[in-house]
Amino acid sequence: MSSINWRTRAEQTTFQVKNFIDGAYVDCLGEVLINKHAARDGALLYQFAEGTGAEVDQAVANAKAAFEDGRWADLSIYERQAVMEKLADLLEENHQELALYECMDVGKPITKALNQDIAAATNYLRSAARAATSMVCPSGSNGGVIAYQERTPVGVVGGIVGWNFPLTLAAQKVGPALMMGNSLVLKPSEFTSLSACRFAELAIEAGVPNGVFNVVNGAGKTVGDRLARHPDVGLMTFVGSSATGKQMLISAGQSNMKRVILECGGKSPYLVFDDCPADLDGLAADIVDTAFPNQGALCVAGTRLLLQAGIREKLLPKILKLAQALVPQDPLDPDTRFGAIMDRAHMHKVLGYIDSGKKEGAELLLGGNQVRAETGGFYIEPTIFDQVDPNAKIAQEEIFGPVLSVLSFETEEQAIAIANNSDYGLAAYAATMDSARARRLGRKLNAGIFACVSTSTPRGGGVSIPIEGHKQSGFGLEGGVEGLKAYTVATMVNQYI
Repeated sequence: MSSINWRTRAEQTTFQVKNFIDGAYVDCLGEVLINKHAARDGALLYQFAEGTGAEVDQAVANAKAAFEDGRWADLSIYERQAVMEKLADLLEENHQELALYECMDVGKPITKALNQDIAAATNYLRSAARAATSMVCPSGSNGGVIAYQERTPVGVVGGIVGWNFPLTLAAQKVGPALMMGNSLVLKPSEFTSLSACRFAELAIEAGVPNGVFNVVNGAGKTVGDRLARHPDVGLMTFVGSSATGKQMLISAGQSNMKRVILECGGKSPYLVFDDCPADLDGLAADIVDTAFPNQGALCVAGTRLLLQAGIREKLLPKILKLAQALVPQDPLDPDTRFGAIMDRAHMHKVLGYIDSGKKEGAELLLGGNQVRAETGGFYIEPTIFDQVDPNAKIAQEEIFGPVLSVLSFETEEQAIAIANNSDYGLAAYAATMDSARARRLGRKLNAGIFACVSTSTPRGGGVSIPIEGHKQSGFGLEGGVEGLKAYTVATMVNQYI
């Protein structure tokens, strides 16, 4: 990696967006253009038509035909597994190209795109491929009747994914949808559309038949809405804001009552108790890593830090020191740890939240400013507010940017009440050496994911099991065998013998 001049490589790369339908690139439709400017310097990166909805009809028709003739659905699970493993291999072989797309589109550091995003995408594919082969359907017998459950593909799956991890989120949908024999029409975010069609093209190279994996680009109001309402789509799987997730439910209800899987917003708390692990340096690093990944654009980011009174003055200075070291830099520099904000509009949205924090009386301890404006890019310093009211806007709404709100508590009951004072319930974090308390928190916190640091050993990747958001963070299991089942329909079969 050190031998690659990423700036030169970016200059020599042509970035363009087209649809990918029935195994071929197709021009985007419409007269209104979407202009994407690079996060790092504000230069025009690419442009494409926002769509009319007709391309959705074409893609769904091809996906439906591919499903009904069995070119993919009729293969054995092991044949599909081999193709999916090959697709994961191809992502790894093309990791430099794909990482450059993610870096330029999102503004994330190239090193993190290379080392984290591509690995996460391949892991989603391989996990789905391997979990599918272990599925065992319930069965039994009673006298002269044998009963079993037959699980079959839904048919055509529509997928809409967010802008913060374009390739990774796409793989999260591609893996289970295709492994269970479905066809897929994927709409990436119109803000980060570079990698999806290349992903689909690599799928064809891996052995996925034409028409099984299609990509339609465009605006949510045209392409996204048409896909969500299409009567031949049997399942919508979505990652994005809670507001758009609610619209998915309306679209499903007003069309064919299609199934919906929603992963929506988050405002995750990180609770630190007085009896936290003694390694405060390690704990501070974990808090900063949890609050500011991907420039804060992560739905499970720990953006609300709840500190018990006895540990506050010891821990907070360490957090500030580490956060201050996260200096926004050019995402194409391999040494960059903290990159740019995805686009100008989102940068100003985040700055608006910072202004609201000041107006509502929170104490600004760190950051709060746009930086590197002379580059033309979109950069904001890591920002930390103290003395935040639990009901303040910055403590309640998902900012999706590098803003951490610090709150205080005295008792465990108070901490739980503050943590649960949110419309969201995606993730929660805690630090305590009390194992009984950790179990209580796991039961009482409204979160689909709960991670507790109960040792001085740094928190690792954990164990991957099916997860589901709570409250307005969505619903529908993702991951493991249970997550795969969501991409199927079940039939109870009674065989009389």
